[in-house]
Amino acid sequence: MARQKTVFYCLQCGYESPKWLGRCPGCGAWNQMEEELQRPAALRRKATLKSHPIPLAGVSAADEGRRLHTDSRELDRVLGGGLIPGSLVLIGGDPGIGKSTLVLQAAQGLGRAGKSVLYIAGEESPAQLSLRAKRLQVDSPQIMVLAETDMNVLEEQVRSLKPDVVVVDSVQTVYRPELSSAAGSVSQLKEATATWLRLAKEENIAVLLVGHVTKDGQIAGPRVLEHMVDCVLYFEGDRQHLYRILRAVKNRFGSTHEIGIFTMDAAGLKEVANPSEWLLAQRPLGAAGSVVTASMEGTRPLLVEIQALLTPSRYGNPRRTATGVDLNRLALILAVLERDLGVNVQDFDVFVNAAGGVRLIEPAVDLAVAAGLVSSLRDRPVETDLLFVGELGLAGEVRGIPHLEQRLHEGARLGFNRAVVPRFSQAGIRDTFGLRIFGVSTLLEAISLFL
Repeated sequence: MARQKTVFYCLQCGYESPKWLGRCPGCGAWNQMEEELQRPAALRRKATLKSHPIPLAGVSAADEGRRLHTDSRELDRVLGGGLIPGSLVLIGGDPGIGKSTLVLQAAQGLGRAGKSVLYIAGEESPAQLSLRAKRLQVDSPQIMVLAETDMNVLEEQVRSLKPDVVVVDSVQTVYRPELSSAAGSVSQLKEATATWLRLAKEENIAVLLVGHVTKDGQIAGPRVLEHMVDCVLYFEGDRQHLYRILRAVKNRFGSTHEIGIFTMDAAGLKEVANPSEWLLAQRPLGAAGSVVTASMEGTRPLLVEIQALLTPSRYGNPRRTATGVDLNRLALILAVLERDLGVNVQDFDVFVNAAGGVRLIEPAVDLAVAAGLVSSLRDRPVETDLLFVGELGLAGEVRGIPHLEQRLHEGARLGFNRAVVPRFSQAGIRDTFGLRIFGVSTLLEAISLFL
């Protein structure tokens, strides 16, 4: 009997090596090599001539009207307008966060639109799935359920049924019997994802893959899976709270800056129609360190409360903690405050939080963070009808930002009367939407106006 050979895969990038290596040559990660049985020769397909090269000028672009709508505006927005036929979408998230609920409700919306959906239940029996479907009021006759994990059987069923959409819950449970490794291993994940990718392209079927995540919050398996699919979505939130945020980290058919906000209750996921109003619903009025800013998440302006707190440090090294805000940007803002305003922050622990669990990545929130820090340090509340937007430079200048009119429109809609904006961007405003605009060029000028 021939001895089976093993190879070592990198969990981060999928690099293969005949022996174990402490550091992966492909991505440089340490201690990420995992042993797997080598793929047998029986799975190696003989190449057949099925396609021919054609001129790029003769290829018609994908029709945006062909997108499949899930009846969820938040999910469709994150996808870029809906599902593209022939696309492969990977959805990851913590256990119990609501991934299965999200795809099951999406299947209901697709079925309501007349699209056939094949739901592959790898972790649940049809009876268990039926109980959850009744609780979520999912009853479309267009949804078919298949409780199977053998990839060979699944491939035959998909080619035979030719549904419009396939949901795989989850990709870690699907396996190839020709591979001796267990389901969910590196080799099984790579083979299963490659098969789903081929099926999606050849049959022009939209495929939704549900994936587990590791303790670090990354989708389990090698990072090569994220490179193979067309779209990667992360479902974020705390299981102990009602709110969930759907975020795209890769999207070949749309923006990666869009987010979708949902609430979770006994009846399933519900869309948050007005995210800005929700994010400001519990804002404390008249509290020092509380400042509101307008951040752009893709095409959507969001009003977010920035909370800052400075307390005397009891240790030699003061703490710097940022939640939802880039810690490096916070260090930059503190340095500028200390130099330009003479604020001594070396003796204070600094805490900054973007309320509502939102992660702000654009520098347009710098001015609001600086105002919140000064407000907390001096224990002087900022007026509740005041909005701060602007990027802060190392020289203490307030730099221009894009989409200012959209931010101001959202602020005016929620009752804000005044806004502090960069003077450079103020020159291009055509409509102030009834707000009183204060254009500033430096941080010192902005702080002197109100603090």
